Amino acid sequence: MPHALTMPLRPDVVNSVHTNMSKNKRQAYAVGAKVGYDTAAESWGTGRAVARIPRAPGGGTHRAGQGAFGNMCRGGGMFSPTKIWRRWHRKLNVREKRVAVVSALSASCLPPLVMAKGHKIDEVAELPLVLSDGIESIQKTKQAIEILKKVGCDEELQAVIDSKKVRPGKGKMRNRRYKMKKGPMVIYKEDNGIVRAMRNIPGVETACVTHLNLLKLAPGGNIGRFLIWTESAFKFLHAMYGTLKSGAPLKKGFTLPKAAMENADVARIINSDEIQSVLRPKKEAPVKYARKTNPLKSMKAMALLNPHARQRKAAASRQQQEGTQEHKDVQAKRKKRQEAGKVYNKKHKKGDETFYKTMMKAFETKPAKEEAEGEEEGNDDEE
Repeated sequence: MPHALTMPLRPDVVNSVHTNMSKNKRQAYAVGAKVGYDTAAESWGTGRAVARIPRAPGGGTHRAGQGAFGNMCRGGGMFSPTKIWRRWHRKLNVREKRVAVVSALSASCLPPLVMAKGHKIDEVAELPLVLSDGIESIQKTKQAIEILKKVGCDEELQAVIDSKKVRPGKGKMRNRRYKMKKGPMVIYKEDNGIVRAMRNIPGVETACVTHLNLLKLAPGGNIGRFLIWTESAFKFLHAMYGTLKSGAPLKKGFTLPKAAMENADVARIINSDEIQSVLRPKKEAPVKYARKTNPLKSMKAMALLNPHARQRKAAASRQQQEGTQEHKDVQAKRKKRQEAGKVYNKKHKKGDETFYKTMMKAFETKPAKEEAEGEEEGNDDEE
């Protein structure tokens, strides 16, 4: 297996490079410089109870007096019109593009990713799929189809044909009426007729191993395309990309990206003696004390102090509820107490004074009496 097909997967780099590369085939477009300004319009000025927007001259037509030039007017100019000197294309780093290509190639060797991309590879013997160099010399499309069916691509080719649909939208008018899924991609070393034989098969594309394009290796910026290699092209990958130590002989200044983790078993790494020997001892958690709760506000806290608190509260609630026996007992005691008070007042009554008035007189303060006596003396003096 060439080292280039065992590199770490970087779907983020692939997506970023694909997005910027796809911008490099755009064509500039812009509106004309005089569009919306091809009339001799002039503002009517103030005093005519109309806006000061320039208005078309003349008379006798609907156009006369209409607003012109402004972007809010019918037939007027465009606000911030598009220009052909917009930055349409994007510059990409060469090494970044190479990392993206290598990542897309390594993803094509993983069946789960290829199947997740939508390819039908249930009958394919293995991935990567490598065929002999004899297929580079085939001349007929019929022979190419037979070879692809023998290696297990029959279901894939049929799925591509069934996916052909009419494109929604205005693209139907612009030389792209139909759209179809991408099928397998055949990568060869030398073209001895394979391109001509494969080019008319729906969904099948070909590419030379020395001219791999990320836009074809990862359509839509998603890794996992189904690749078919010829033997010479497969071996040439080692000569082209080399290893991590040797570098890439045919890619000047480029070295295959190294995986951030050689061993993906994180638990095993953390529990290893090498890691545990240099770690600090585990800190003990600080002692947490329960927050004190006010028993007068929390019945749960009061119940811990007084197990009878809930029954006492329930009894007090029943005393306030009409119709209960407790409420009747409280009312009976109250009535009995009122009757006893009436009997006592009647027994100890002195003239018009009740027991309440007698008690209030007993608690009158001396200073108040002295003040009252002083006021009486002062009145006598005045007389």
